[in-house]
Amino acid sequence: MIPLRDINPRESTPLVTIFIIAANVLVFLFQVSLGPQAGEQLVFTYGMIPARLEWALARPDVSLGQALVPFLTSLFLHAGWLHLIGNMWFLWVFGDNIEDRLGHLRYLFFYLVCGLGAGLAHLLFNLSSTLPAVGASGAVSGVLGAYLVLFPHSRIITLVPLIFVWFTAKLPAVLILGYWFLIQFLGGLAGLGQSGGGGGVAWWAHIGGFILGVILVEVVRPRSRRPPAVILRD
Repeated sequence: MIPLRDINPRESTPLVTIFIIAANVLVFLFQVSLGPQAGEQLVFTYGMIPARLEWALARPDVSLGQALVPFLTSLFLHAGWLHLIGNMWFLWVFGDNIEDRLGHLRYLFFYLVCGLGAGLAHLLFNLSSTLPAVGASGAVSGVLGAYLVLFPHSRIITLVPLIFVWFTAKLPAVLILGYWFLIQFLGGLAGLGQSGGGGGVAWWAHIGGFILGVILVEVVRPRSRRPPAVILRD
């Protein structure tokens, strides 16, 4: 199932969401402009490598800053065009309403904290991995978790496969996001004990970001800024 757009109205322009998407695209264009070898070096330098924290504690040639900074910088690196487009598409579909509800600055704080928390979750389940984890998916997962809390009954226009035929349907957000989280959780369980978390996908970053988003949105959202947005159900 591929979400195309939601029908939940917003009251403001999602400036931070647009900025985050633009920043990710620009960083990726710079990344591919370096060529394969230099681009790979960029990923290994600024991607989040779990084992690097252990190296920082044990090796004099690796500083703590080299281990911690990639928790942030990895959020703006991607492994390819499909990786980038998938993350930015989900952010565009779901992020505008979260930014509208939280406000621009709270939303930016929320996004970054979810991304950092997702990186920590990936670290805890892959302590010895030497593979760099990159991508905005952990932070975007936090946005999905917030959307589930704030707009569970919003309708999502979704592209749904049926054998060889694809059709669109208006599905409730709780169904789309619940299905998405189930896939991440099952993938995370299947990847336990595998190097890199299983199949090159940072399942536990997605799971951790989502759960953190569910919790954090209740802390950071304003209580009396405006009444809840009207949800269109038709």
